[in-house]
Amino acid sequence: MSAASVQGVTEHSVTIERDRAVHLIEAERKAERLFAEVGRRGLVAPGRLESAVSDAIRDLGAELLGTRRHWHKRIVRAGPNTLEPYRINPPDRVIAEDDIVFLDFGPIFAEWEADFGRTFVLGNDPDRLRLQADLPRIFAAGRDRFGANPDITGAQLYSHVVDLAAAQGWGFGGPHSGHLVGEFPHETIDGEKIESYIAPGNNTPMRRKDREGRTCHWILEIHLVHRERQFGGFFEQLLTLEGAAI
Repeated sequence: MSAASVQGVTEHSVTIERDRAVHLIEAERKAERLFAEVGRRGLVAPGRLESAVSDAIRDLGAELLGTRRHWHKRIVRAGPNTLEPYRINPPDRVIAEDDIVFLDFGPIFAEWEADFGRTFVLGNDPDRLRLQADLPRIFAAGRDRFGANPDITGAQLYSHVVDLAAAQGWGFGGPHSGHLVGEFPHETIDGEKIESYIAPGNNTPMRRKDREGRTCHWILEIHLVHRERQFGGFFEQLLTLEGAAI
């Protein structure tokens, strides 16, 4: 292959990676807009079933952003249900006064996956408010560790965020703290492979290419729990791309 051909292939690859990054960031921005509107409209409110809130957010996403598909199940959890990890399906619960609620949605925007999680506190309980405030701080500290360690593995980053949670007096609620994200459908392709998760046992570097030769991009999840008082909270968004804001 000539030097000109090599340069052309390189430039094409750079363009593809830049476009992927732009699409993933834009998908997250739309999810962020959706959640902001959920708060503005007061959709997370006492007396509503979790399932009713989930359906209302689904419909709002279609109304505002034209998204009608999600790559993973929609999660709205309140009270004791906030202790449960993703794979558990607790009974549908009515949101109580002075409750804590988290949302975890994976909307698809033009075939690009977003994965976004936030926590809402109803009332003024100081422990719940402290947990809500600690979620983005621990996310930021986890992202800083990732940024400072070029060869960090999924197992190492998971261990670090669990330690960060413990240092603030919280348990960690998930068996993993994030996963790969990209073009739909990534869960079908990679959902059962430990290398796709920020988790114990993933001893491969997170900065790598996938089997299609594309840069791996990651979601970081923070699931803090207060087991004695039976509540938790959740925060999730892009870890790896510049422009993804807390």
